[in-house]
Amino acid sequence: MTTRFPRIGLTRRQLGQAAVAAGALTAFGKAPVFAQGAVLKVGVLLPRSGHLAQAGQACQRGADIAPAVLADLGYKVEILSADTESSPDVARSRTEKLINDGANVIIGAFDSGQTAAAAQVCEQRGIPLVMNIAAADGLTEQGYKTVFRNFPTSTMLVSNGLALMKDLFKATGATPKSAVFLHANDTFGMANKKALDTLFPKLDMPFQIVDSIAYDPKAQDLSIEVTKAKATGAELAIVTTRAADAIMMVKEMVKQRWEPMGIVSPGSPGLYDEQTYKALGKYVDYAITNLPWYDPKADLTQRVAAAFKKQYPNDRFEGYAFNVAFTLEAILVAADAFKRAGSAASEPMLQALRQTNLKEKMMVGPAITFDAKGQNVNLASACVQNRNQRPTVVLPKESAEMDPVFPMPGWAKRT
Repeated sequence: MTTRFPRIGLTRRQLGQAAVAAGALTAFGKAPVFAQGAVLKVGVLLPRSGHLAQAGQACQRGADIAPAVLADLGYKVEILSADTESSPDVARSRTEKLINDGANVIIGAFDSGQTAAAAQVCEQRGIPLVMNIAAADGLTEQGYKTVFRNFPTSTMLVSNGLALMKDLFKATGATPKSAVFLHANDTFGMANKKALDTLFPKLDMPFQIVDSIAYDPKAQDLSIEVTKAKATGAELAIVTTRAADAIMMVKEMVKQRWEPMGIVSPGSPGLYDEQTYKALGKYVDYAITNLPWYDPKADLTQRVAAAFKKQYPNDRFEGYAFNVAFTLEAILVAADAFKRAGSAASEPMLQALRQTNLKEKMMVGPAITFDAKGQNVNLASACVQNRNQRPTVVLPKESAEMDPVFPMPGWAKRT
């Protein structure tokens, strides 16, 4: 059922936007005149503190370098940043504040629960929301007219992730007979579990899932959950994590000497983040994440990598690239719509966003377009394995930097 929200009174700024929109729309059949020096005000909503702070701060780096990168491409944007504090309630109030402060479009918010809160506000206010990272299917199933997502749904992530597992087993000649699924019990983790429960019986996978074990991503310890997983005797660990819980999980696996054939995530962050490499070192090597990935040969990727190195000379781009890339691409989607609309008013922006066909981008796959629900359905996944503490594409073969290793070496055999 579609939830309806009461529309609040128009501010003076919104009345002005409406007048601009009316003027643009009366020029039927003519492209709108793009105001010289016009700047799009982009409200970037991210969890820069709280339990998702690491991911939010990584995404923020994409927003921080975006104005300079996009200026070289002919786009003018101003970033207005807000911290959700990893809370949906705070995300809601900060979205309101960003709009009241003049944001023409909202970008965010990494976490599905916080993004859902922001989406409600944006729908009420008629302001476009372009999601950078958020996978829960329901975000584009509410009938909203103002939301756009250049990121896979949980169903897309899990479907692509399971298909790549089959490719992994075929490429390495090793196939597990059983698996256990460990996942966070938040909006994202439960959406992935729902997708896995729905898709798994239909995909003729070569193993059985013997148990699903949920945990609180804010927990300080995952010893009980890892003990339960180990006790199942499962040969494969399938996980939905973020950096903090991925670190706790792998540390506990090493401590308990649980050595499954592999640790594989069908599309969640955590295993390839820079924080994870720094905390786990060799113990996070050989973990696999099946997810969309950036094209290292793309012109925009090279521009972004150079800008990242200039602003953050002591950090590796690869450890932040996923969060940086999707955040910067979301801002690019908004900037491209703004340039084509010739106005930052909501209606011309929304119309331009619906007509997006963006070919110059970072992530592997065809041009960014949106269906009637605001979802980009053309996102592809790659099999990314940690090798020498670096995220490395190992499948599909035509894009691979190295051959996949599976089963993974035991903990005592790491060098």
